[in-house]
Amino acid sequence: MYSEKVMDHFQHPRNVGEIPDADGVGVEGNARCGDIMKIWIKVEDGRIVDVKFKTFGCAAAVATSSMITELVKGKTLDEAEAITNKSVAEALDGLPPIKMHCSNLAADALKNAIADYRAKKLQSV
Repeated sequence: MYSEKVMDHFQHPRNVGEIPDADGVGVEGNARCGDIMKIWIKVEDGRIVDVKFKTFGCAAAVATSSMITELVKGKTLDEAEAITNKSVAEALDGLPPIKMHCSNLAADALKNAIADYRAKKLQSV
């Protein structure tokens, strides 16, 4: 049912936690299945230098949350925003069709965190 990568990221998630002085915070949830993800980003010189997450949900939700944090570290904000739900699922060697909505959480929460960062940056100008 799940790939080895999904099971690895579920059983050994990377970058779990919070960043107290985060530059951007994004939240995304899916009322249909009850999954919710919160992601924190730290940005320096237009690059994501740190990222943490907390997720309440199924194995796929935890795995996609963990994977997206691995995918965005060191990326520019534009590169990170270009990551799609499909690319998260592909990085995990696929998800069962019924669990594809979980990868949407990760990409959307990240986009929300980047939008939060940009909004805060505009306010400080």
